Amino acid sequence: MRMSLAPRRAIAVLAAALLAGGMAACGNSDTGSSGDDSKIVLGFSQVGAESGWRTANTTSIKDAASEAGIELKFDDAQQKQENQIKAIRNYIQQKVDVIAFSPVVESGWDTVLKEAKDAGIPVILTDRAVDSADKSLYKTFLGSDFVKEGKAAGDWLVQNSQDATGDVNIVQLEGTTGSAPANDRTKGFAEAIAANPKLKIIASQSGDFTRAGGKQVMEQFLKANPKIDVLFAQNDDMGLGALEAITAAGKVPGKDIKIITIDAVHDGMQALADGKFNFIAECSPLLGPQLMDLVKKVHAGEEVPPRIETEETTFTQDQAKEALPSRKY
Repeated sequence: MRMSLAPRRAIAVLAAALLAGGMAACGNSDTGSSGDDSKIVLGFSQVGAESGWRTANTTSIKDAASEAGIELKFDDAQQKQENQIKAIRNYIQQKVDVIAFSPVVESGWDTVLKEAKDAGIPVILTDRAVDSADKSLYKTFLGSDFVKEGKAAGDWLVQNSQDATGDVNIVQLEGTTGSAPANDRTKGFAEAIAANPKLKIIASQSGDFTRAGGKQVMEQFLKANPKIDVLFAQNDDMGLGALEAITAAGKVPGKDIKIITIDAVHDGMQALADGKFNFIAECSPLLGPQLMDLVKKVHAGEEVPPRIETEETTFTQDQAKEALPSRKY
């Protein structure tokens, strides 16, 4: 029996619809979507993987998202602002529920943040802040007080240099140029050591928060400056790189050159416990659980504080020995 034209058209339309649906499903899987409309979708752009701290931070975020039942779209910006802006625009296009990111640098975010705001997607800043005058472009900042960390490092040096009879020559390994932690830690440290005019920064340069950068810049410092008493490295990884350069130059790290760092990741804490570092100001990377809590709140339209700081401490050599066995990162 021959089928009439109308039913055949109906079947063709149904088949086309099914095919389109199948293609759409494939498209969703390519973007990492689970297809579960009940899940909150978070788009997160990470600075990169430049240090042990950043690796621990990424692990914390991924684990916390999984535990919270939040679908995570993750992007590694490889320490380039243009990559982060592109990722954020992709998240806007994909219509994620919330965007969070750790800005590579402080400036240059207003345009893309306004695009997210216009799309009705709330933004959370983690670990690093931006210098946007319009605070309505993001919901909140979650992270550390970097000025306070730099000041803690400087306060320790002031306290431990009271008996110095002459000038104390300091070299400083700065973080990524233009980044919030580099700017703020430089400021906090300078403010603290101003209490003792004998403490003098004789050289300061960016090591880009990497171990390789710390080693390379420290080699240059040692060649250019015959008398270095103190190294202030703005993160553990640069300090660990500098250790190699100091040892290769025939000097004893922790004795010939006192070393102060920030972060307190496992390798840094081990160097402190071993007497190669002298002091560490903590900067906790374990922001994941707090971030997921904030994601749920802003998605639900709840009011959140404009700034949420993590609780942190400092470590001497003895305190590092005591803390290491139970250290989570």
